[in-house]
Amino acid sequence: QVQLVESGGGLVQAGGSLRLSCAASERTFSNYVMGWFRQAPGKELEFVAAIKWIGGNTYYANSVKGRFTVSRDNAKNAGYLQINSLKPEDTAVYYCAARSSSYYYTGAPFDSWGQGTRVTVSS
Repeated sequence: QVQLVESGGGLVQAGGSLRLSCAASERTFSNYVMGWFRQAPGKELEFVAAIKWIGGNTYYANSVKGRFTVSRDNAKNAGYLQINSLKPEDTAVYYCAARSSSYYYTGAPFDSWGQGTRVTVSS
């Protein structure tokens, strides 16, 4: 399994921005999809965004389109989730995950997960 470590969470006021990072241990991460998920207090895990490592195709949940941007840096084996115009309802633990396949579809399972980074948005 790939080791994933998230960082960049914190406390931010509504309207602010954060960039979450996810460092991957796998040197040959090129055949993967990196996904971002979040779990708000008392709610189920929710898909947020995903990016194919090769080609950079991106996918977003409808609820975050226009405010969230997923990207990756091939040289650093790192993925990023830029979150703008933060809202209190974005408060959650954010997880990055890796899927050991270059094929992505809605609901595709992910094989490896990070420990999560907490984002708290104050109103």
